[in-house]
Amino acid sequence: MLRPFSPPDAEDAIAKRSLLALAVGGFGLGMTEFVIMGLLPDIAHTFGVSIPQAGYLVSAYALGVVVGAPLLTVAARRFPPRRALVGLMLLFTGGSLLSAGAGSYGVLMGARVLSGFSHGSFFGVGAVVAKQLAEEGNEGRAISMMFMGLTLANVVGVPLGTGLGYALGWRAAFAAVSLVGACAVASLWRWVPALPTPPHKSVQNQLAVFKRAELWLVIGVAAIGFGGFFAAFSYIAPLMTEVAGFGEGSVSLILVLAGVGMTLGNLLGGRLADRAPVRWMGLALVGLAGALALLPLLAPHPAMAVVGVFVFALAAFTLTMPVQILVIRTARKAEMLGSAANQSAFNTGNAIGAYVGGLPIAAGLGYGASAWAGIALVVVGMGFAAAFAWRRRQRRRKQPERVAA
Repeated sequence: MLRPFSPPDAEDAIAKRSLLALAVGGFGLGMTEFVIMGLLPDIAHTFGVSIPQAGYLVSAYALGVVVGAPLLTVAARRFPPRRALVGLMLLFTGGSLLSAGAGSYGVLMGARVLSGFSHGSFFGVGAVVAKQLAEEGNEGRAISMMFMGLTLANVVGVPLGTGLGYALGWRAAFAAVSLVGACAVASLWRWVPALPTPPHKSVQNQLAVFKRAELWLVIGVAAIGFGGFFAAFSYIAPLMTEVAGFGEGSVSLILVLAGVGMTLGNLLGGRLADRAPVRWMGLALVGLAGALALLPLLAPHPAMAVVGVFVFALAAFTLTMPVQILVIRTARKAEMLGSAANQSAFNTGNAIGAYVGGLPIAAGLGYGASAWAGIALVVVGMGFAAAFAWRRRQRRRKQPERVAA
């Protein structure tokens, strides 16, 4: 209950507005994370660096996520959730403004790290807030609504930002991201209710959550199992142009379709996570492995290749919500920190997947081979998931009343 004497309809309206505000923040974070990939040549030209050097700006954001998530989440627990979310989004908006006005490559690098700092913490705090706002049994669905902003960024925000960057220069794209950030700040302050500050715990007590083996197993699914998605998706553009035979102008439309698949997968995963998250985590991994196996087989046939990309994206993002729900449940009494660590894990999976997926390509096996590398990562993720399920069954036998369904 959000307010002791609020009528049900009023509570429902409060929850919907709050989830919309969280989704706007997720939209901005998703947009700034991915829009830079289409702007690298322009940025490289501006600062006189190579395109691979400009590509380090992508890694800089991921580094900010991995480092900033646990640090800022520990600090955020000292504040009411609404104030923490607004502060994190202000930090993100400031980093985006600094990116837009960066006068040197080094300043832009630092701005990207600064922008990434708030990413994991925002989703960590936001996931717990969404869970609190949800009716019992609908937590996964509520959290998926927040993450829908992130997936919709790939459908709408990234193509628009890239087009704006092409028309007016890359700085305009980051200015647009800053505007989205400002809108998120306003909506969070206006629509998220004044939830109480979490009970204060020392840093040592909060970090004790990482002593739980089950938490590391779920994080392993995010970092390694979901890394299988990035192994193939990192090279989806050359797969479509070199194998499927599409022109470069068609790739952006294919990526938009992939974004639609991500969005639908995210929503489907939210519904499944509310029912039996452990079971659906395992089934989602099986589905992802199957979609990866189909991808290189369908790639030589243009029409089927597009279908394969859509199914692949949908299957991958069906996994995210069961993992997110299990992290929150496993990290009980430190849910924000656990959820933020999960975001760090997903970004670690980005780096691991891109590297592993590139190995067979570098060996001359072709772009389709990145999907087979992705399957290898998913299989490892299945091992983590199986170990998690086994430990959970063992603990249920010993302490059935303390194990969530």
